[in-house]
Amino acid sequence: MLSSAHLVPTSVQRAQSWICRSSRSFMDLKALLSSLNDFASLSFAESWDNVGLLVEPSPPHTVNTLFLTNDLTEEVMDEALQKKADFILSYHPPIFRPMKHITWKTWKECLVIRALENRVAVYSPHTDYPTEGAHRLEFSVNRSQDLDKVMSTLRGVGGVSVTSFPARCDGEEQTRISLNCTQKTLMQVLALLSQDRQLYQKTEILSLEKPLLLHTGMGRLCTLDESVSLAIMIERIKTHLKLSHLRLALGVGRTLESQVKVVALCAGSGGSVLQGVEADLYLTGEMSHHDVLDAASKGINVILCEHSNTERGFLSELQEMLGVHFENKINIILSETDRDPLRVV
Repeated sequence: MLSSAHLVPTSVQRAQSWICRSSRSFMDLKALLSSLNDFASLSFAESWDNVGLLVEPSPPHTVNTLFLTNDLTEEVMDEALQKKADFILSYHPPIFRPMKHITWKTWKECLVIRALENRVAVYSPHTDYPTEGAHRLEFSVNRSQDLDKVMSTLRGVGGVSVTSFPARCDGEEQTRISLNCTQKTLMQVLALLSQDRQLYQKTEILSLEKPLLLHTGMGRLCTLDESVSLAIMIERIKTHLKLSHLRLALGVGRTLESQVKVVALCAGSGGSVLQGVEADLYLTGEMSHHDVLDAASKGINVILCEHSNTERGFLSELQEMLGVHFENKINIILSETDRDPLRVV
């Protein structure tokens, strides 16, 4: 009798926990994708990147738990499955180069297999590319049409940002193409599409209610209100990124006591973005050896924190932002095993 009495609170607690979890709404995958695109439009991605829905379970697919990570590794996949994720948002696309086989021979192929077997969708937003234009044009390409040729032709038009994502229409698998363009380029694109009646008939033109984000991109140039020494800057960066070590290249003629007023920074791999920018300090994840030498020769200090260490910290903010955006309809979990592969030993 006493033993049973002791068990009751635990049972009630478990029941309450289950009720709390089950009270969250599910989101249909299509609705979730549409909402994500409203939050961070795929049209801002670089043309070379592979963004959007990368792995799609057979429909219908509903999402209760969204799992956030910077990189989708085998260890992170284990964690996502353990936590019953239905949808993985991986900042870096785990599928980048084309796959010719889906076998158990490579770790990336294994990720695809495990995602499909466990009915987990995989999505990547990755790059953000500023585009001008007040019009969005969308159309569908079916299997009988040459998708690569269509994409190549569109990217040949200057001033447009092109992205694609899988779609289903009347039970048929298709690829939906989306472009942001100016009035001038809109007419050029329509002239191209008019040469293919099938494409032209599936075209929709939308007028954007608010302008695209101008003056944005992957880098930032920051001018501090007050100059600080390089030594103080190093400690601030370590504290902010929660790092015990980072890599430093002193600019020619500079010391740890040299003052820093202007900082050029770029998350991830920032060599191409920062090249030629006038600043006291370049801050990024990684740069090539020769880019570092070039910056240092100009008296610019360089701090490298490793690629994903400069990106991962934003995920906790993204978790909160997505919670608000989705009106807390789904559970959003942040990976605990995701980490940069490089460590100082």
